[in-house]
Amino acid sequence: MAVDLTGIGTAVSAVDSIIGKFFPDKTEIEKAQISAAFQAFQAQTDIDKAEAQSSDPLQHWRGGMGWVCVIGYFHNFIFQPLFTDLVAILGKHVTLSPLDIGPLATLTAGMLGLGALHVTGQVNGVK
Repeated sequence: MAVDLTGIGTAVSAVDSIIGKFFPDKTEIEKAQISAAFQAFQAQTDIDKAEAQSSDPLQHWRGGMGWVCVIGYFHNFIFQPLFTDLVAILGKHVTLSPLDIGPLATLTAGMLGLGALHVTGQVNGVK
């Protein structure tokens, strides 16, 4: 007497899908999260490559923001102290206010790609 086992595969698939809804596979979830983060990182890298191919450093907003950072750091660390000292040597008193370096440092860190380290840390579970 032959036993028909064709329905067993369908039943096992149905039970597996029901169990999977209540107890999702964490490995698959983590793989999907890592894949999504990698795809976002790869998309940004592709944008960076396209911008880097330009021969004009001031053509893109990153170039412009880079120059703003350079000028801000130049003012705070080179021009302002030297100008103040030079004027003092000449017997005058002129005070140039330094720039608030906090926002400038935040902008610079973001432009240098340190934001990618944060994303990588989140993917790896570092808080």
